[in-house]
Amino acid sequence: MPIIVNVDVMLAKRKMSSTELAERIGITQANLLILKNNKAKAIRFSTLDALCKALDCQPADILEYVPDK
Repeated sequence: MPIIVNVDVMLAKRKMSSTELAERIGITQANLLILKNNKAKAIRFSTLDALCKALDCQPADILEYVPDK
């Protein structure tokens, strides 16, 4: 899939645990793991909004487009 979710990168930059992030944005750790491992097929704008607020970043810091080869 050409869309990469860089939640793990932002977590490292913010020195935040995935448990803390999941609690802050109100999703389960299992769902956050799906995002972190690029297994998600979709993301709600409300979840993206919550991620951006919790990580103090822009959507482009989390989502990256990498064309298929």
